[in-house]
Amino acid sequence: MKKSILVGIAVAMLFVGCLGKKEESSDYNKPAIYWYKKIAESVSNSSLDKADEYYLSLKSEHMRSPLLPTAIIMLAHGHMGSEEYLMANYYFDEYNKRFATSDGREYADYMKLKSAFLGITDVNKDQKLMLDTVTNASKFTMRHPDSTYEPLVNTVLVRLHMSQYLLNENIASLYDRINKEKGAKMYREKNSNSPLNLNDIDLPERGILSKVFD
Repeated sequence: MKKSILVGIAVAMLFVGCLGKKEESSDYNKPAIYWYKKIAESVSNSSLDKADEYYLSLKSEHMRSPLLPTAIIMLAHGHMGSEEYLMANYYFDEYNKRFATSDGREYADYMKLKSAFLGITDVNKDQKLMLDTVTNASKFTMRHPDSTYEPLVNTVLVRLHMSQYLLNENIASLYDRINKEKGAKMYREKNSNSPLNLNDIDLPERGILSKVFD
């Protein structure tokens, strides 16, 4: 499914590049291919704000256009490429709500999970995102048993559990240094419920959330 979607995007971009049709001067009430071309050009140029605007025009003027699914995936990948993960997730959600078949939903769920994981840049500031991503990764394995993406999803789960464990231990150690025994105990109790323990973790030199998908 992933391959067919990406091939579809590539073919669409080639098609757009070959279009030589003269455009009208006003930007409303256009055929679907006009907006699709604008979206493709803007994504190619990394003008994602413009691409988002053109998508709204395509969506509002042509709600049943067969170009909409590919446009949505194109926009999601464009925002991921620019590290705009919240917007990428918005488009993956949009795809799931409007167009996803069973295979398509598996792909979009995986890409949304990947986008959320890549959006975690600071384990201290992004704790809610980490917890939400753990929850969504667990839901993925239940919703899509025997998925081809399962090894990567499991890697995400392990990395996130490791990060959460180390964060809790660091906070507990901080409480130890300032003689706050109750605080230290509370965070170590959180780690007692973790599927990992400290012996399972090789301490990273440069951060634990790195390049899972390379």
